[in-house]
Amino acid sequence: MKEMAAETAITALPLIADRDYLERAGHDEVRPLLSDVADDYPGGIIIPVDKPYRWTSADVIRKIRNIATRHFRKKNLKVGHAGTLDPLATGVLLVCIGKATRLAEQLQSHDKEYVAGITFGATTPSYDLEKEIDRLFPHSHVTKSSIEAVLPGFIGEQEQIAPLFSAKSVDGIRAYEIARKLYRRGESIDPTAAGLIRTSVITISDIELLSFHPQGRREEAACGQAEADGTHGQSGTDGRSLRINVTDNSSLNLPEAVIRLECSKGTYVRAFARDLGEALDSGAHLSFLRRSRSGEFRMEKALKIDEAVSLFRN
Repeated sequence: MKEMAAETAITALPLIADRDYLERAGHDEVRPLLSDVADDYPGGIIIPVDKPYRWTSADVIRKIRNIATRHFRKKNLKVGHAGTLDPLATGVLLVCIGKATRLAEQLQSHDKEYVAGITFGATTPSYDLEKEIDRLFPHSHVTKSSIEAVLPGFIGEQEQIAPLFSAKSVDGIRAYEIARKLYRRGESIDPTAAGLIRTSVITISDIELLSFHPQGRREEAACGQAEADGTHGQSGTDGRSLRINVTDNSSLNLPEAVIRLECSKGTYVRAFARDLGEALDSGAHLSFLRRSRSGEFRMEKALKIDEAVSLFRN
């Protein structure tokens, strides 16, 4: 965090309201754990939140902004995040409040670590479980040893084509807005994507196969570990997250690999899943994704959404 301050013009360090802060402050459901005077935090506040399954990053920001605005009694309070997460992903989402929003771009530039479930033998237009399977592929040749053989080829700097269902901007319009419009119309997406999405240079610094399941895993385990994390089926208070579709392909018993990777800013793990499937002469899509680290912020210190809310006066 000292390096962060040195790299910016900010003289005061932001308060890091993580699990360590909760323990130091003493969790209390009655009183808030943050002062209601915004000037008490000249460097702003950073809250590493464990984004719930099926919440969009915007859902999290909306939730925190609403309660923080009331808490500090400031209608123009700045609240943002440092690096979006897909709705079907969970894990570290850095919420920046006040002057800490000035650090968002710098925080977003740091390396990330993910744990991903990748299912072989099928593709979807979104490269994850948001859309139905659009194509099946041979997969009997996909084994633990064959995956381990191709993974080293992904380490290092490389060009990656982002998914069309992504937050990438295309002439000022989010790519997923174009993709979902085409999908609703039943129009072909892949040829369109080739003309809309440009490649970007990313770096994968480390990659590891954690486990391989030839017949796939049970359904609840394939939902972003949502059951174990207590986030399965949650939605925002306004119900917006319920619009996120989740398909169930568990009955197909397709092989699944659980992979940990460390990568640079701008890496789409869904696109990595696509490319890994192609490298194995098959198809592939994400069955779950969890961001376990964002820069120096690790999942173990992140707050559940209700814990983040408890920082403020309800």
